[in-house]
Amino acid sequence: MDFNWLIQHPETLLLVLAPLFFICIALEWLLRKKLPDNAQYHVKEVLCNFSLAGMHQLADLLTGLLIANVYLWCFGWRLFDIEMTFLSFVILLVAQDFCYYWFHRASHRIRWMWAAHVVHHSSENMNFSTAFRQSLMYPMAGMWLFWLPLVVIGFDPNWVVFVVLLNLGLQFFVHTQAVKTLGPLEWVFNTPSHHRVHHGRNPQYIDKNYAGVLIVWDKLFGTFEPEVDTVQYGITKPLNSVNPIRVTFAEWQDMLDDWRQPRLTWRQKLSVLFSPPQTRSIKANNEPQENASTD
Repeated sequence: MDFNWLIQHPETLLLVLAPLFFICIALEWLLRKKLPDNAQYHVKEVLCNFSLAGMHQLADLLTGLLIANVYLWCFGWRLFDIEMTFLSFVILLVAQDFCYYWFHRASHRIRWMWAAHVVHHSSENMNFSTAFRQSLMYPMAGMWLFWLPLVVIGFDPNWVVFVVLLNLGLQFFVHTQAVKTLGPLEWVFNTPSHHRVHHGRNPQYIDKNYAGVLIVWDKLFGTFEPEVDTVQYGITKPLNSVNPIRVTFAEWQDMLDDWRQPRLTWRQKLSVLFSPPQTRSIKANNEPQENASTD
């Protein structure tokens, strides 16, 4: 496949990488007897994960044209004309990873965004198929807004989308329990060990290790936590469903129910939508109600 064609059609990158993903899944499945119970492949959950991935890809394709037009409009107001060289590509990789860190952190701290991201955390198992567990609601949640600064700076929108999807593709490889540690690489990069922590519902692991590719952002901004205790996967209010529709919309429904409670002021309604998930529910008597759905 011609690389220039791939840059012009970055939405195909994950499809190009799909054979490698499935090879890794097959190898992990072959090693299953050496892995813990919560690393096993269960048919219903795997089908749910793949269904969620398909729904996510379809939503991206349907909204992609609109978002592309927004990016192109913003690109017309760019601050610099950046020629894509090896150095500028590396800078874009690092800058995008920095933006991803803040997107990911916001997805845990703003309930509107958590309603989409919770899909990825709702499984109580951790294996490569968990990486496919994505939400079709990411465009509505505002994920694409976090890459706009890169376009305004002057990076070509096609290259920005390519690097975003490359980052997401690389994150597939941290969703496993087959790799315990990567030695010195743990100091700089996000690894399976770091990402297992991120998926943990253990109190010390909640809202930690937001890294995409570089773990240095977590170390710089105080959200790093090493893997010490055995990780308990999932969310603190289990969903207990392998229905991809319910998995996708359960938190949106809960958020809407909270928003529609009687006698809430508009300030409280906005708080329901945009406060951190663990304080998202507001009773009519103005007392905060802790949410058990945070991770």
